[in-house]
Amino acid sequence: MPREWDTIAGLCVGTTKVSVIVAEVDPRYQSQDSIHVIGIGNAPSRGLSKGVITNLTEATDSVRKAFNEALNITNKRIDSAIVAFNALDVRSITTSGMVALENRGGESTPRRVEVADIRRAITAAKSRLDQPGSMLAVHTIPVNYALDGRMVDEPLNMTGTRLDIMLQTVSVPQTYVQNFITCVQNAGIKVDGLVLKPLASALGSVEEDEMRAGCISVSIGGGSTGMVLYKSGKPFKIMSVPIGGNHITSDLASVLRISMRDAEYLKRRVFTEPEENLRQDGIDIDLALKVIGSRIEELFMDYVSVSLSECRPDLFPSGIVLSGGVSEMPGVADWLSDIMQMQVRIGVPVYKMPPGYDDPSYVGAAGLLRFMSYRKRNPFMFIEPSFIENMNHRGDDSNNDYGSNDDYNNNEDYGDEIDTEGMTGKVSNALSSILSNFKGLFLD
Repeated sequence: MPREWDTIAGLCVGTTKVSVIVAEVDPRYQSQDSIHVIGIGNAPSRGLSKGVITNLTEATDSVRKAFNEALNITNKRIDSAIVAFNALDVRSITTSGMVALENRGGESTPRRVEVADIRRAITAAKSRLDQPGSMLAVHTIPVNYALDGRMVDEPLNMTGTRLDIMLQTVSVPQTYVQNFITCVQNAGIKVDGLVLKPLASALGSVEEDEMRAGCISVSIGGGSTGMVLYKSGKPFKIMSVPIGGNHITSDLASVLRISMRDAEYLKRRVFTEPEENLRQDGIDIDLALKVIGSRIEELFMDYVSVSLSECRPDLFPSGIVLSGGVSEMPGVADWLSDIMQMQVRIGVPVYKMPPGYDDPSYVGAAGLLRFMSYRKRNPFMFIEPSFIENMNHRGDDSNNDYGSNDDYNNNEDYGDEIDTEGMTGKVSNALSSILSNFKGLFLD
């Protein structure tokens, strides 16, 4: 009997380019090896500045062109995709929640943790979130569980009397979200989910053992630089700063008095061609290198190192995984390593990519496939925003062990079961210890 494959697609909207990645998935397996990339479509980004939509018509046209190229390459019908996007104001807030594992008689006796218990703990933690109404939660990520004060990776079916959770909520201005949704839908594509680009880049470049040991993903895009902090296999904090590779291009254009197009071309030539060739073309290579170096130094010293000021090297033994087009510049990894006093490696896509796409600038696209794989295996790893579920109903997750997305997004099913008395108490000692050790990473 011939093997039947599912087709999935991811859309990565950046300041410099829009990419569409298409893959086939063997539905019989859930491992990373079951995903096979079959094509990528690209289009230059138009109508975006620093990753944010400034012209909806132009941005929609860029998305449509990228999808058309992907369709021509793969000859696959694509009507929905998961979307990676950027935002200028990313807020990562950690809250905690607790529920007692009572039996049906109301007695606090040890019993197995059920799906409903995890849902209640998540709801308890979410109830402590205080943020402006203008912000929208894009990611809700359980970063730690404790069962009777002992840290556990996955509590389902384990036995105890009390379940604690530490929950990271990543929010952005809802106007950014709505504009990206409108852009994609205007291009004729349904939005199957949203992922912030820093997280997509981290998922597309960081290995599993690095996540478990502890590492930092730094992804330098065209208009911004994203950072994701991993410990014990979970992303503890997501950040973004408004400086990227396009700022280098802009500086070159201004100082050398050339067009942005010529400046972008020069930026690439500086690190790929011998100096003699550039000097023969009348280019002041010394000045160009000084401009590039000054901007990269500003990015690393004034933004990245400040954002990661409390990230001691011993907390992240796997060091830094650097990705994005700028990471391909010679010496950049060593530069960042000297500043942060951590080992740095250049990240490449975790999946086998088509020829010409196996480089750090496509880790975000690869990360979308990995996000979809994780979401299928365990919907509690990255909890889907309810507004996405309402827009594009999915029923394909009902057969996994954790229950369907409909279940855990429907607060009415379990909102009345929240242990409000437990919510007012202190978080367990295990979680308190982690908060104390990493407060600079978790708390704003």
